Amino acid sequence: MILEVRHVKKFFGAKKILDDINFSIDSGEILGIVGLSGGGKSTLAKIIARLIPFDGGQIFLCGEDISNATGNNFYRNMQMIFQMPEDSLDPRMTLGASISEPIKNFFGDKNLREQVENLLIEVGLPKNYFERYPREVSGGECQRAAIARAISIAPKLLICDEATSALDVTIAAQIITLIKKICTEKNIACLFITHDLTILKKIADRVLVLEDGRLKTLDESKFKEVLQWSI
Repeated sequence: MILEVRHVKKFFGAKKILDDINFSIDSGEILGIVGLSGGGKSTLAKIIARLIPFDGGQIFLCGEDISNATGNNFYRNMQMIFQMPEDSLDPRMTLGASISEPIKNFFGDKNLREQVENLLIEVGLPKNYFERYPREVSGGECQRAAIARAISIAPKLLICDEATSALDVTIAAQIITLIKKICTEKNIACLFITHDLTILKKIADRVLVLEDGRLKTLDESKFKEVLQWSI
């Protein structure tokens, strides 16, 4: 089991945003979570990534309880891909420098340039993009670079929070194919969060619906209703 979430709750003031959230993800599995905008999906992603506190429950990553973890050692096994690539990449740094950072932090700088160039090629970018800045590439190319950064330290879990919603349909489809390919080939668990069920049909092995603060298994009786959320 790579990720296990047990009885997680989150309040904003008196309002309960997440209520008794429970799920798990195995190696190589892509779990999709779909829900309306503002329904708590991104809050859940940030809680799992330990970016914000929560009010009850536990989170286990690779068997370790990280519910109250401090520091950043657990990020060796967990990386996040955001809706906007600029949330992952420093606009003042080249793509190569941004991708290099986690490698240097965890493994040192031996053969660093070669490693980053190989990662660029792996995500479908020319290796000379090492010297380009985020402002010099398209949104889709920037997201590819963000994916390269996320997989640079061989994490066990990827959290994708609306990773394609800022892209046009054609580019989004390419990014979905890339993420699925990477997770399958590298046996990476993935939590893919979106408001668009049609995307999850293309990438997810299982789909859960976040509604009224609770997770529910997607069944045929809910399918048509949830499908409307992407319109």
